[in-house]
Amino acid sequence: MFRLNLPPYEYKIREVEQKKQIFDPFRRCFVALTPEEWVRQHFCHFLCQEKHFPAQRMANEYAIKLNGLSRRCDTVVFDKNLQVLCICEYKAPQVNITQEVFQQILRYNWVLKAKYLIVSNGLKHYACRIDYEKQQTIFLQDIPDFSEL
Repeated sequence: MFRLNLPPYEYKIREVEQKKQIFDPFRRCFVALTPEEWVRQHFCHFLCQEKHFPAQRMANEYAIKLNGLSRRCDTVVFDKNLQVLCICEYKAPQVNITQEVFQQILRYNWVLKAKYLIVSNGLKHYACRIDYEKQQTIFLQDIPDFSEL
């Protein structure tokens, strides 16, 4: 798989019918090992280990309805009251982070109303805070620690 701009961790990979799978501790099952999934697993581990996000408040492939269509947010993080605090969107390392990627996560946020949005392709990471009062998106210098959210 791709080398990422994220700390390594001890992952579990298996092969089933000549297809690789990686264990997702949040969904508690093995899932297809795609380049995007490789980024998701590394980034979630980074959030928990380096940025102190509580694993029990994170959900991968979180289902929402958007304009009557079923969609899935890559990762959603909840606050202590189980309100959506942060949405994370991942792309494969070879996919550039473009305005369209940000438009995708903003569409999800129309439904979820998170205070923070994070986008990563495993090489570049972007975080922003949504100021609903001033109707502004403020880009942050770094991924914040959970205690700062």
